[in-house]
Amino acid sequence: MAKLKLGPIADDKPVKVTLELPARLHRDLVRYAEILGRESGQPAADPVRLVVPMLERFIGTDRGFAKTKQERKG
Repeated sequence: MAKLKLGPIADDKPVKVTLELPARLHRDLVRYAEILGRESGQPAADPVRLVVPMLERFIGTDRGFAKTKQERKG
């Protein structure tokens, strides 16, 4: 493991990230938002608002990541 000069960085405020999505992925996000809205009885959400919960869900359910994260804590 590398010995870094910086310690942990506090993440107490949101970080703005700008990225480009492939058109196909953007179409899927739009469609997902439409389906989610229909199933919840709400108008379709802005597809951009889906990115954070999707990433949280993905990372939260990745067993390999959780295991490695836990090993590094201890």
